[in-house]
Amino acid sequence: MLLMSMRIIAGSAKGVPIKVSKGTPTRPATELVRGAIFSILTSSANDWSRVLDLFSGSGSLGIEALSRGAGSVDFVDQEPRCCAIIKENLEKTKLICQSKVYCIPVRRAIASLKGSYNIVLMDPPYKDTAIGTTIEQLAESSLVNTDTTVVITHSTRFKLEPHYGTLKMKREYRHGDSTIAIYKKEGSS
Repeated sequence: MLLMSMRIIAGSAKGVPIKVSKGTPTRPATELVRGAIFSILTSSANDWSRVLDLFSGSGSLGIEALSRGAGSVDFVDQEPRCCAIIKENLEKTKLICQSKVYCIPVRRAIASLKGSYNIVLMDPPYKDTAIGTTIEQLAESSLVNTDTTVVITHSTRFKLEPHYGTLKMKREYRHGDSTIAIYKKEGSS
């Protein structure tokens, strides 16, 4: 397993290098994309007390959220090597006390986790053709309520639907070969 590193871009852990696994199906969000995601969240999500990071990979999105003041983050990835790297990165950034790592498939986590989240971050593998089914499952779960902001990063070559169950796309932003889609429950602003 080869490792490369990237840095947390803002907040209490700004500049701290974190490890990213190579040789796994993960593709970490670039600094440009992470910066764009958190710029969007700063203007659209008022409550950062409980965050869910699905398809966590290295944990870069969830760790960035913690560094910027999120109360707690639950990380979900099914790859044991990724889970080990997430824990190592959380220790290095001194944010491990505010987090929990679930080393299980995302669909199982959606079915078993309890309570709603204020922000859900999803950065699935770009080759995952079943992502729509996973978003649909998330939309119908108790993890998302009318105040939840769902952020999904995906390939610009793959178009997401405007609706998944009760989730409605509010905006889409393109950054290079990545697209950031923002979803909220229908009826929410």
